Amino acid sequence: MSAEYFLDTSILIYSFDENAPGKRETARKLIAAALRRSNGFVSWQVVQEFLNVAMHKWEKPMTAGDANDYLSGTLEPLCAVFPSPTLWRAALSLQAQSQYRFYDSLIVASAMHCGAKVLYSEDLQAGRRFGDLEIRNPFTP
Repeated sequence: MSAEYFLDTSILIYSFDENAPGKRETARKLIAAALRRSNGFVSWQVVQEFLNVAMHKWEKPMTAGDANDYLSGTLEPLCAVFPSPTLWRAALSLQAQSQYRFYDSLIVASAMHCGAKVLYSEDLQAGRRFGDLEIRNPFTP
């Protein structure tokens, strides 16, 4: 498996944010391109984090039906990385190397696992590299 890019949870969340139209548009373009060209992925962790936020933390939470539709139409087609002891060990190694928290290290390990060249994230250090993977904030010029 080889991906051009990997999407962190914040990208999916911003695709629904009516208070940040610029970020919403950027996020939607990244997601649409990933679906259209099958070159962008997420992991099981991103799916879980997104659904938790969408259904429980938004001012107007996503209904179970809407969440199921988004899962079927967007999240499932993008999800290419699933839990395994190998992935957890890679995340632990990255945590020791990067000083990131475990869940952030798991995102980086997942992006590396699917062969992504770019990890789009607003929350991690833009410009930081892990082997062939570069972290980019898609919301900055």
